[in-house]
Amino acid sequence: MTDSIKSQFADHQRLVAAAGESVDLLQRIADRLIACFEQGRRVYLLGNGGSAADAQHIAAELVGRLKHNRKALPAVALTTDTSILTAVANDIGAENCFARQVEALATDNDIVWALSVSGRSPNVIQAARQAKELGAFLIGFTGRAGNPLQDLSDLCFSVDHDTSDRVQEVHQLAYHIICNIIEQHYLAA
Repeated sequence: MTDSIKSQFADHQRLVAAAGESVDLLQRIADRLIACFEQGRRVYLLGNGGSAADAQHIAAELVGRLKHNRKALPAVALTTDTSILTAVANDIGAENCFARQVEALATDNDIVWALSVSGRSPNVIQAARQAKELGAFLIGFTGRAGNPLQDLSDLCFSVDHDTSDRVQEVHQLAYHIICNIIEQHYLAA
């Protein structure tokens, strides 16, 4: 068991080191989000399972704060309204539970931030397609590259792994870095 634990730490460290090569991409994502907020626009976040929790986590960091008090930023997790999620899943189909919310709320000046380890979740892909149809800017967070979410995204952060635990660990580090860049911008303003 000890070897398995050491192997998991080594795998995590390798992925974090590889993510360190994405500094420019993370800065571009943060800059795009800042521009969205500066224009009075919104960010809509979505994902399934652990990625749903990450969507909520990011929204909380932006609306609340990461480390410092600053102005609240308009971010909405589309994963939290159980009445909408269950009604759409029941009446229209689960693959549309996020797309309907994107259709109702997002504009061509907003950002949709979609998280999916596989990059293939039908409800995430439908939402991504809806965002593109509306002209919204699409940020993707995925696992191993070469998936539909990456192809649809305007900017996409990919972690070169297939298991949700490792991918989500690196996603969390990346989005905390992005939120910190945004927070530092507003503290300096």
